[in-house]
Amino acid sequence: MKISIGGYSFHRLLESGKQDFFGYITDSKALGATQLDPWNEQLAPLVPGDQTVKAESTANPAQLSAAEETYLRQVLEAAEAAGLPFGCIALDGAHIYEPEPEAREANSRLASRWLQIAEKLGAAQLRVDAGGPEVLTDENFDIIRAGYVDLISRAQDKGIEILIENHWGPSVNPDQVVQILETIPGLGLLFDSHNWAEGRQHEGWEKCARFARSTHFKTFCFAENGLDPSVDLPRCIALLKAQGYNGCWGVESVPEDGNEYDAVKKTIALINNYAA
Repeated sequence: MKISIGGYSFHRLLESGKQDFFGYITDSKALGATQLDPWNEQLAPLVPGDQTVKAESTANPAQLSAAEETYLRQVLEAAEAAGLPFGCIALDGAHIYEPEPEAREANSRLASRWLQIAEKLGAAQLRVDAGGPEVLTDENFDIIRAGYVDLISRAQDKGIEILIENHWGPSVNPDQVVQILETIPGLGLLFDSHNWAEGRQHEGWEKCARFARSTHFKTFCFAENGLDPSVDLPRCIALLKAQGYNGCWGVESVPEDGNEYDAVKKTIALINNYAA
């Protein structure tokens, strides 16, 4: 069974300076992960370049600096030494929809840059959000569809699968997630257990489990029985298994008590108890 720790699970450690990307690799190995599913913000030395690419039009936004190339080689060597391949990179800031063409183009440049990064790291998947309002118009949808079709075409040349996540904007609505996935060939779903519109979580699980290509299991707190009392994760896992899901079981814990290591350990134990 494949297990990952989504990079956002350690966002407090990252922000406090207590964990860098090499620490993420070491901790992932120690905690039982079998692959790396990082968040782009964790690769901190690349952030200035991301900001430059979004701010400035360039003929080749995928061109990396010599320092960035060196850093990525070091990251890959550390991951290979740990025996952890790269699975799904969660890319924030490159969402497809923006109302202005210039903003869409800036996000597209960032996506191009991260396709190059993902290829160098050997990542199998790249998550790019849809963006846009919670309720899509036909015009909004057409822009999202065209953006994903273009991105998927470029990603396929590199052997990378593009995923949408139920995350924010239109993707918290299960019906719109289904619409997007059914009408855009080659697009997969990073299935998050939590990120659904209020009152529509179970509906989201039932309608969208069949599209799952990767997963994030959100946990917030734990009872003595090892379960999060705020969410029926065993039911969620059972729905995915019933749909034949055989991808990576990903942790994205956000503990109320702030203890990120403990939450990851308990979430992995929960997944092992019900998904194995």
